[in-house]
Amino acid sequence: HRAPGVEWEVFLGDRVGVMDGGRLVQKLTLEALVAQGVEVCLVAPVFPDEGRGTGDHTTLERDLSAFCEPHLVPVARRGLWRSVPAARPGGLPLAIARHAHPAVARRVAALVAARAASHRPFDLVHAEQLHALPQARPAEEAGLPVVLRAQNVESDLWRAAAGHLAGSAWSPWALVARLEAWRLARWEGRAVGRVAASVALTRPDARRREELAGQGRGETAVEVVPAPFPVELPAGPRPLPGEPAVVVLGSAGWAPNRDAARFMVEEVWPVVRRRLSKAVLHLFGGGGEARGPGVEPYPAPEDSAEAFAPGSVLAVPLRVASGVRMKILEAWARGVPVVATPQAAAGLGAQDGRELLVAVDAEGFAAALARLASDPELGRSLVTEARRRLTKRHAPAAVAGGLVEVYRRSLREGRV
Repeated sequence: HRAPGVEWEVFLGDRVGVMDGGRLVQKLTLEALVAQGVEVCLVAPVFPDEGRGTGDHTTLERDLSAFCEPHLVPVARRGLWRSVPAARPGGLPLAIARHAHPAVARRVAALVAARAASHRPFDLVHAEQLHALPQARPAEEAGLPVVLRAQNVESDLWRAAAGHLAGSAWSPWALVARLEAWRLARWEGRAVGRVAASVALTRPDARRREELAGQGRGETAVEVVPAPFPVELPAGPRPLPGEPAVVVLGSAGWAPNRDAARFMVEEVWPVVRRRLSKAVLHLFGGGGEARGPGVEPYPAPEDSAEAFAPGSVLAVPLRVASGVRMKILEAWARGVPVVATPQAAAGLGAQDGRELLVAVDAEGFAAALARLASDPELGRSLVTEARRRLTKRHAPAAVAGGLVEVYRRSLREGRV
């Protein structure tokens, strides 16, 4: 039978033209839920530069219409510092204030009222990411249960940024980041207790959010439902040069990705080239300014398959991370072996030497890439085991079924 209809309030991110990891989780989840019989009404902001000729939000809306009822609300792009007035003491944390869009909240209120008047009310709200909660408030006030799925622990990202990405520990940015990490931690903790159900993609993130809420048990426990992903996808259309060809994927608009690209180019790659003189680093979407021997920068690909070339290796040198790296899941599905930092691999449940290779520093990356270059069978074995893990943990139908069960439980328990 049809599962309960869902009013889905979700923040789609800053760019339509690039399918980053967060958006990919959302897109695959939407498709999987609809395949389970869930009725989905999607409300999301869209920015002015995502119109015709760039991201073309009309095309996006048409594509979404194939499986849900989309409402893309035009909003003004807001920089971090322009959000300071809303983040005054006692107000929203900066990271939340930046994405609090009254126009989206008004659209949610109008839709909830219209459906209630037509005697076809929504059953519940799925808020995707912590940033969506302010927009979900009108539905919450109307008595609808809210299910929050947070793809990462926001306060931990800010704390790591303060300690790792800010340069001097006493720089203005580091001080602001530490303050915001503290404010976000309090806000995240309260959110866990406030919503009808809270969902994380990984067990470590669930434990951390329970800790922030001061709860590790009972009705405020955070549930774990992994990210959905297909078990197998076609490899890229053509090989990339290099022996081996090493790919790094990232968005230059995300500070941890910029740090990872710098780390790879400036610290890791010289060590790799001393050991593997014919290796080529293909840096997609991570900053066109990156240059060096054997380094080839590219813009973000229109089709992600271009970056997962047959015979290549995906390197994930993130030093600040939370949640799940969708780029690793895609590499597995497309038959590409992975070398990643412990931070990037955390939450996947994968074992070093079984589904991927783990590298802590430049020497570790060089050693792992040399192993894969000299032993093609190792790469094939890693992909085989990785696809078994995809089947076991990330099959879209099973993930959607897990979310639907969370929805049903929230409706039965009647928590708002």
